[in-house]
Amino acid sequence: MNGLEILRFALRGLVANKLRSALTTLGILIGVAAVILLVAVGEGSSRSITQNIQRLGANTLTISPSFSGGGGGGGGGGGMARPGGGQNSGPRTQARPLVLADAKALTDKTQLPAVKSVSPVVTANSAAATHEGASHTISQVVGTYPSYFEAANKQVAEGQYFVNADVVAARKIVVIGKTVAEALFGRTEPVGKAIAISGVPYTVVGVLKESGSAGGMQDADDLAIAPLPAVQQSLTGFGSLGSILVQATSASASGDAQSQITAVLNQRHGITATGSADYRILNQATLQETVSTATGTFTVLLGAVAAISLLVGGIGITNIMLVTVTERTREIGIRKAIGASRGAILGQFLLEATLLSLVGGLTGVAVAVAGAQFTIAGIEPVIVPSSVALALGVSVGIGLFFGSYPANRAAKLRPIQALRHE
Repeated sequence: MNGLEILRFALRGLVANKLRSALTTLGILIGVAAVILLVAVGEGSSRSITQNIQRLGANTLTISPSFSGGGGGGGGGGGMARPGGGQNSGPRTQARPLVLADAKALTDKTQLPAVKSVSPVVTANSAAATHEGASHTISQVVGTYPSYFEAANKQVAEGQYFVNADVVAARKIVVIGKTVAEALFGRTEPVGKAIAISGVPYTVVGVLKESGSAGGMQDADDLAIAPLPAVQQSLTGFGSLGSILVQATSASASGDAQSQITAVLNQRHGITATGSADYRILNQATLQETVSTATGTFTVLLGAVAAISLLVGGIGITNIMLVTVTERTREIGIRKAIGASRGAILGQFLLEATLLSLVGGLTGVAVAVAGAQFTIAGIEPVIVPSSVALALGVSVGIGLFFGSYPANRAAKLRPIQALRHE
């Protein structure tokens, strides 16, 4: 009996019990689709988080107060409020806010050679803006220096940035995000037009490129950026800073920059070796490494959980093939009596089990690819090719492994015993 005849017998056996075969492949289908989709969700989540972190760049550090209170708004500049370097254990010293003098001290190239630029930041949240009858509440109005645009990876799509001369003169000019531009101007060109922010007139000099946002996070395009003293005069007052955005000379130098910043701020704030710092530093490069490791582990766990359903599907194949062998015992006896070899019987039942797994696996891949076209829990899944190959390979392996016992049992049946079976 050649391979083609064995395949024909295997297909005939599967088609003879269509419902049973379909239900068996369903278990493999669910397992393969679950593995691919969950890994895709994990990968999509990882990329989304990484993109949000990279908005500030891998060589950016955000310094913010580690105590509540203080004027000038909360942590501006898009930084995430999470503890970083510059904190020591021990009793807290007298807390001091971040002030403009701290930012200027960090520009000393002698003490901080790893620092490229320093941008003091104040933030006014939920500021009402109007233009010729149109109104919009801007989520964040940021007051800062021109170096902020490069450090925070904010690029202008229309118009231009403001410059240092605008900061010195405290000019009421502003660069707005795409959301603000659409809300106030619609399809009209915003550059050169006047808007009122909390009743104070500002002239729009630029519109930022669209940043977008992932999942349920805040709209990154709903902001306005103006010279620091202009925002302090009209919105926040001349109190403390919300944060200081520091750009290191390179991503590899961010660790050195953090150490140098810590040394300068500890000296200025009177932080002793046993004291606890009144500021915190968020290092984007360190955070990105930590998040990448965590999301990688999360993705592996998702895939491992989904793989359990593949195992269940394999057990289902064993069960169905055992039933099939029992039902077809007499057929096996007749075939062996007329000359079918043990290898032919073994090959037929192994092929049946493998075909069930292969069909289920291929269908599962198709279902997973279709499902990945939709947003799941606010995340856009990203299919990982290696997960598709692995899931499909495992599904075929499961057919061979879990089908081997029933197939071997069928091959070992003696013809005389099989013919007597009712």
